Amino acid sequence: MSPRAGTLFGTHDEIRRAVADLHDTMVAWRRHLHQHPELSFEEHETSRFVARVLAETEGLDVTPCAGTSLVARLRGTGSGHTIALRADMDALPVEEENDTPYRSRIPGVMHACGHDGHVAMLLGAARVLAARRKHLRGEIRFLFQHAEEKLPGGAEAMVAAGAMDGVDAVAGTHLWSDLDVGRIAVTYGPMMAAPDTFRIVVEGRGGHASRPHQTVDSLAVAAQIVTNLQHIVSREIDPMTSFVVSVCSFHAGRTHNVIGGEARLEGTVRSYDPAQRALAARRIEEIARGVAAAHRAACRIEYEHGYRPVVNPEGLTRLFDRTAQDLFGAEAVDHDQRNMGGEDFSAFQARAPGTFYYVGCRNRARGIVHPNHHPRFDIDEAALAQGAILHCAFAERLLDAESFDERA
Repeated sequence: MSPRAGTLFGTHDEIRRAVADLHDTMVAWRRHLHQHPELSFEEHETSRFVARVLAETEGLDVTPCAGTSLVARLRGTGSGHTIALRADMDALPVEEENDTPYRSRIPGVMHACGHDGHVAMLLGAARVLAARRKHLRGEIRFLFQHAEEKLPGGAEAMVAAGAMDGVDAVAGTHLWSDLDVGRIAVTYGPMMAAPDTFRIVVEGRGGHASRPHQTVDSLAVAAQIVTNLQHIVSREIDPMTSFVVSVCSFHAGRTHNVIGGEARLEGTVRSYDPAQRALAARRIEEIARGVAAAHRAACRIEYEHGYRPVVNPEGLTRLFDRTAQDLFGAEAVDHDQRNMGGEDFSAFQARAPGTFYYVGCRNRARGIVHPNHHPRFDIDEAALAQGAILHCAFAERLLDAESFDERA
């Protein structure tokens, strides 16, 4: 594959300069959003803020989508591919512990996963690319998505509302605290797992702790279920594959001398392989019911399938890999950041070839070291410029490409 006439390799310096001019503005956007976080499906003020910023950019056609999401369309001067770039907008139910001038003003709600930065990067890219409209052929679609953090997620709703209709390729990014600022992570194939959830309620018979023979101890039964669920990974899944079953919540009893009649478990399954995912759902139910029955208890089970796994296609990802290396050098690109987290970017990938990548935001010297979802999570805001540059350069490269199947 080679770029069409009018190769884009000479545009990188222009994009860098344009993004550099916008850097302080992107920081201000990010800090405003960080101070005013909103939970999944509640991003009303966030959506209005993004719409106001987009309205200030000439050449964008902005429409609401699937509730609080927004789609901004930028049409070039000639016909060509349609490319989508995505940013998620929602925050988390986390009480912020940072002491910064831009800390969250909303009690119990925080941008603890970098979505405020994602929005700022994509707003910056939209403004830079709109100013370069005369150089573009085709369409760039900017997807500002609600509710990535909470099932059923906002991406599927945006797809159902038509946000991906006619899209030839899609790209998305995530600020990543495991990477130093200045580094980018590119992953070929499976990158993030399918995050399923299960809930188990064990129903026993309560009574006095001194007369356990008159009870069916729901706590003891639930503890046996937790232990036996560990055998799914250790004895039923190929050890050469990546798979997780974690029980993360256990509630039973209220005091020291009463055996409770009910115990509740909640956990997650993380997988890449559809067959193993189905196996886990079946075996969790069989194990829970079997253990409960063996101890004269009953149980209720709910199993909720989460997002599909994020799997990056070879050709499109190789194009992004080369774009990142052209921009920042081979030494800046990491190829080993696959993990068992979940992301509903996979809903967009189900409609068009899509690649997802990480932008490093850690800065040890400044104490910016806490992981995503931590109450002291923060980012080195230099990452905003890097993300915006990648958005712009990759979008232009895709518009200029004859094919997304880069094999050379």
